[in-house]
Amino acid sequence: MRIGIVVNPDAGLGGRLGFKGSDGRAQEARDAGAQDRAGPRMEQCLDKFSKLLQSSLNRNNTNPELFAWDGRMGGDWITANYQTIDTTPATTSAKDTTKLVKQLVDLGVDVIVYAGGDGTTRDIVNAMGEQKIPLIGVPGGVKMHSGCFATTPNAAAEVLFAFVIGDLMSSITEVMDLDEAIYLTGQWKVRMYGEALTPASPRFMQGAKQQVERSSEEEIIEGLANHINELITSSPDLMIVWGSGGTLRLIGELIGHELTLLGIDIQHGDRIYNDLNEADLANILSSHDGEKLLLLSPMGGQGFLIGRGNLQLSPDVLRIIGIESILGVATPAKLMGLSHVRIDTGDESLDEEFRSRKFVKMLQGYRTTRVIRVSDM
Repeated sequence: MRIGIVVNPDAGLGGRLGFKGSDGRAQEARDAGAQDRAGPRMEQCLDKFSKLLQSSLNRNNTNPELFAWDGRMGGDWITANYQTIDTTPATTSAKDTTKLVKQLVDLGVDVIVYAGGDGTTRDIVNAMGEQKIPLIGVPGGVKMHSGCFATTPNAAAEVLFAFVIGDLMSSITEVMDLDEAIYLTGQWKVRMYGEALTPASPRFMQGAKQQVERSSEEEIIEGLANHINELITSSPDLMIVWGSGGTLRLIGELIGHELTLLGIDIQHGDRIYNDLNEADLANILSSHDGEKLLLLSPMGGQGFLIGRGNLQLSPDVLRIIGIESILGVATPAKLMGLSHVRIDTGDESLDEEFRSRKFVKMLQGYRTTRVIRVSDM
């Protein structure tokens, strides 16, 4: 079994800074203090994979070969032995991803494990051309809508291990990405760019992002808005952190606030702080001694509350807010497709805190809440 490793070293750099993606802004993000995200998450995945190979679960004593570039696009994040096929240049771009993937195709790898976001996925699929090599994505970007991403780095390791020992078959999934042109007009829309093979594992793979039709849910949205507005008026010192997404943006409009579609906003009284990065969130929240409430809407089809498109909500920010101060917001139509919600904060100990609570509260209508289970992966 041959495994190809691909890391987009610039993926996810702008997440905590409030960038909506890192394409073309990597140096800007690094100058602002951004730390590598994709590489460390690949390292976490491969370390977990190595432990699985060394465990009794490896019933056939499978010993796969790893192929990668030296440097930040691979070798820097691999602690096990691997075959060097080239070296990462000083600065990288999509052209380097294309070159690396084509080399892996020529080597006949059986699976490609990559760390990045939706843009990285598209680059890899385009580089493979007619070749259909299974992909396992380690979530390392700002936005990840495609179905070939695992839910977490550890989940990616579980999928890779099950695949190499022969317990998983591949299936077709959708390669999705945000339509940037439409987004610039103030609309949010995810479009399909192609298809890819990925190991079929509903537990560990996130599935493709879905949009939920809301045309017949005006009254429900109004009810959600009325409920939240009552919370605001009954507690004048309440500081609300508005998560990203169309549901919350529409609720904000009904209350009378212009919120950021793909950003994180804070409301305190009549004051709105728009499109905040991690540092801004931490500073504003730390200065407030009163009650805080974080509103989050789960991603349709995938169920992520944290870890997809809202990296500004870093582990430090979440600890300032407090897990007990998180309220999910979703319409019944969106909740129909969810048996649980997923959490990927980037901090394993904090993820475990969420899992240990087992449930989060979800507002689904005017003064109507339910609890929904937190996924164990």
